Amino acid sequence: MRELGILQDLVVVLGVAIPTVAIAHRLRIPAIVGFFLVGAIIGPNGLALIPNAESVTVLADLGVLLLLFTIGLELSLTRVMQLGRVALQGGALQVGGTLVAVAAAATGLGVPINQAVFYGGLVALSSTAVVLKVYADRGELDTPHGRVVVSILLFQDLCVVPLMLFMPMLADAQAGSAAVGNWAGIARSLLVVAILVAGGRVVVPWVLDRIVLLRDRELFTLCIGFFGLGAAFATASFGLSLALGAFVAGLVISESEYGLQAMSNVLPFHDVFSGIFFASVGMLLDARFLIAQPLLVVGAVIGMLLLKGLLSAAVVLSLRRGLQVSIASGLALAQVGEFSFILAGVGVPLGLFAGNDYQLFLAVSVLTMVATPFMIARARQTADGIERVLGRSRFTAPLPDEESTVQLKDHTIIVGYGFSGRRLAHVLDSARLPYVVLEQNGQAVRSARREGVPIFFGDGTRRAVLERVGCERARVILFVISSTDDERRGVVAARELNPAVRIIVRTHFVRAIEDLTRLGASEVVVEEFEASVELFALVLEFYEVPSNTIRRELDAVRSEHYSMLRGESRPDLQLDTLKHLGIHSALDLVQVEEGAAAVGGNPSTLNLRRDTGATLVAVVRDGKAFYKRDTTFHFRVGDTAVLVGEQEALERGAALFRSPAPAH
Repeated sequence: MRELGILQDLVVVLGVAIPTVAIAHRLRIPAIVGFFLVGAIIGPNGLALIPNAESVTVLADLGVLLLLFTIGLELSLTRVMQLGRVALQGGALQVGGTLVAVAAAATGLGVPINQAVFYGGLVALSSTAVVLKVYADRGELDTPHGRVVVSILLFQDLCVVPLMLFMPMLADAQAGSAAVGNWAGIARSLLVVAILVAGGRVVVPWVLDRIVLLRDRELFTLCIGFFGLGAAFATASFGLSLALGAFVAGLVISESEYGLQAMSNVLPFHDVFSGIFFASVGMLLDARFLIAQPLLVVGAVIGMLLLKGLLSAAVVLSLRRGLQVSIASGLALAQVGEFSFILAGVGVPLGLFAGNDYQLFLAVSVLTMVATPFMIARARQTADGIERVLGRSRFTAPLPDEESTVQLKDHTIIVGYGFSGRRLAHVLDSARLPYVVLEQNGQAVRSARREGVPIFFGDGTRRAVLERVGCERARVILFVISSTDDERRGVVAARELNPAVRIIVRTHFVRAIEDLTRLGASEVVVEEFEASVELFALVLEFYEVPSNTIRRELDAVRSEHYSMLRGESRPDLQLDTLKHLGIHSALDLVQVEEGAAAVGGNPSTLNLRRDTGATLVAVVRDGKAFYKRDTTFHFRVGDTAVLVGEQEALERGAALFRSPAPAH
């Protein structure tokens, strides 16, 4: 039974993939590489657990169809347009420049022009899956280089459609009438894709509008699957790729208002689909070629990384990004991507590979993916080394103008002008407090300057830049950036320049708290925990815990570096509730603190109502409420005073039960 054979092959692929990918994860190797290894182990050139080449082809076709459909759902034409110049100009220059450079180099080595252009298209695309995974693990998606790289990767992914459409033309390099026929075929292909897109933008929303009224998730998922497979069948009927139709269907659905729900329904299967595809590609890898041609493979890997990395860095420099950002971006984009394997799979039956070029392509691609996490990890050190060699040049970010910052004193330095940085600058500006902002996004700097923000283009983690904005004279430095390594570097530089400055770091990672504090940070704010702290305060308010008790507990949580929320300690709260009073909006419960004016005083002689306007309803001690004005009763530390009155009166009255503010 042929169906049973395919099922058996799938079981073998997934069964071997589980331990292999687990080992790759432990070694910090991308999961895609793990799937390649799975394919190489079980394929016809390995242990031959799947010896049939036809089975490999069926698995590859199934995997690429489903993979491209899910990738199309994740992409968005609207998002790429919103990214603007970085995605469109940067992506076009990177893809076009790499394609031309590789094609020229291949032609110089005697490769026919059609194959040379095909090879250029393969090399031009980078791995979105690998880079995004590494950046997410390192917390660098929202860094200056992270935003640039993601924008270019999105543009690259969309380029797969025109590249696939033009591949039949590259397969036939003959001139004359054949060329006319090729152009006619491309025009027909473009027309088919255009009809799918235009028709899909009308049909998909119309159908889904009616499906969602039935409130049936299974039916919704069935419709999404039908659109994907139907589009794949339509393109195949016109002689195009199954995968192309699935990808276009995913893009069309992603642009509808149901795109997010469709993606959430299909996304859980993404890893399975991609695993099947990349394992099928790995089955085609012949280890004997690697053994026979090690110098050729290593030389090709080094050459590709250098060529593509330098070209990508030059493109980012042309976008007016600094040398640090450009080099980090170039290193992240230097590998070959998963879409290249899809294009290669289409190119093999078209005869676009010569000799052992396909085996060389597979080997080089896998090795560049393996190298990517290590290259990204060393990006900052590499950029620093190159910058030391170049010195101050037009390629390095200029330091802030010393004349415009020399007057700064007792000011705040904000490093990073993202969402948090903008809010901080707005608050400081409203309070008429002196501040200066450092940001590496040139477009953000120009926009902020037009709004009158005192902002400079520069890396706020570098000592020289901090010196120019008066770090040694600053009162506070706020780091609101998204890279843990940059946070550490900035804290060290700032502390060396000014031992007395208050350094506040906003970080995304709990594990960075102790390290940043050890390096010299005065306060470390973890975004996720701050949200938990606010929820913690709201819960205590709902239980009518005294306001100063809430304040004290929140201060304790922060001072202990969120140890309570991290499960390292337990709160010591005594939650006295007086729900039976039925008074909430005009009620305040204040715990008597050490040194408060009320300590030792008597409720009758305190003159609370006359002096503050608030009325003492009761006093809670050890869980027991006292209502009568007993002349022998005296306030103790830890008692809870129950006050009623207007808000201003409550604030004045509560002050009598709180510790006096320390003198400055």
